[in-house]
Amino acid sequence: MSKPTITEIIKSVFAAFIGVQSESNRKKAFETGSMKTYVIAGVIFTVLFVGTIILLVSTIV
Repeated sequence: MSKPTITEIIKSVFAAFIGVQSESNRKKAFETGSMKTYVIAGVIFTVLFVGTIILLVSTIV
């Protein structure tokens, strides 16, 4: 199998982040991708999520 593209990594991390990652996609990600890539993508998604929440709360308040 080939390495996953950046789009596939983003889709996989986003699906896992919101809790709808399928078992087959999870297996494919762990078999073909680098853990380092997925950890970095997960950290980026987490920072963006927290930043968005902070921005929304500060805008509302």
